[in-house]
Amino acid sequence: MKERVYHNPVLLKETVEGLCIKADGVYVDVTFGGGGHSREILRRLGPKGRLIAFDQDQDALLNTIEDDRFLLINENFRYVNRFLKFYGVKAVDGILADFGVSSHQFDEPNRGFSTRFDADLDMRMNQQDALSAFHVINEYDEEQLRRMFWQYGELRQAPIFARTIVSARKEDAIKTTDQLKQVLKKHLQARRENKTLAQIYQAIRIEVNQEIEVLKTFLVQTPELLVEGGRLSFISYHSLEDRLVKRFIRNGMFEGEPEKDMFGNIEVPLKRVGKLIVPTQEEIEINSRARSAKLRIAEKL
Repeated sequence: MKERVYHNPVLLKETVEGLCIKADGVYVDVTFGGGGHSREILRRLGPKGRLIAFDQDQDALLNTIEDDRFLLINENFRYVNRFLKFYGVKAVDGILADFGVSSHQFDEPNRGFSTRFDADLDMRMNQQDALSAFHVINEYDEEQLRRMFWQYGELRQAPIFARTIVSARKEDAIKTTDQLKQVLKKHLQARRENKTLAQIYQAIRIEVNQEIEVLKTFLVQTPELLVEGGRLSFISYHSLEDRLVKRFIRNGMFEGEPEKDMFGNIEVPLKRVGKLIVPTQEEIEINSRARSAKLRIAEKL
């Protein structure tokens, strides 16, 4: 199947079941990718059901589904509320999100997402965006680079990496992923080199795509988009994402604690459904990229 080549959907059954699909419901898949989750939702919808999907990557459009109940919008999911209103959708029964980079993006050498290939410093999920990894690595000052590696890569060597990059680019621009690796190689411990490179790439990718700000902007819209009893089903792949999702479901905010009433109760828009769900060992063996996936499900009160 085409979507299996593009992206093997993670926690497919669990994520879609978490939505408690109604045959005539309206659902949103904000990370369409290869369409694996969307196809499963459509399989469970009746003739009056509807599914709207979002994906900012032009490549994902090649996987569109020919179905009268389906609409694919080529936009970043941070604009979900705006586009649903544009298409006359006032409220939905469920929202699915599989955050992170698709298998296709990792496997396309020229996109620059993978540590396995040499490529131009790019890492843009939306190839029309102006900000690329080249711009970040060659134009950010030392403090901006240090902050990026520390916040988004959780790297203790962040100051060293930032200083080394700024020094190296004075000689010549750093244009490719291999050049970046060579610049930082002397600071990479052999036994942790692959893990550290993955953290470096993650930090740059998050900065290029403004992933944390996009996620926050998206999350705060979700309660008002859901009908009462509507469900959220979200998969995260690293602790930065998962902490934000977890806190928002619990508190309806990203920092601090919600105010309590005189009886000590708090008023929040969502409630957690079940416990954290992670892939089985069997799924991880089939799809190694599933190993860090965490699924959280919530319901609008």
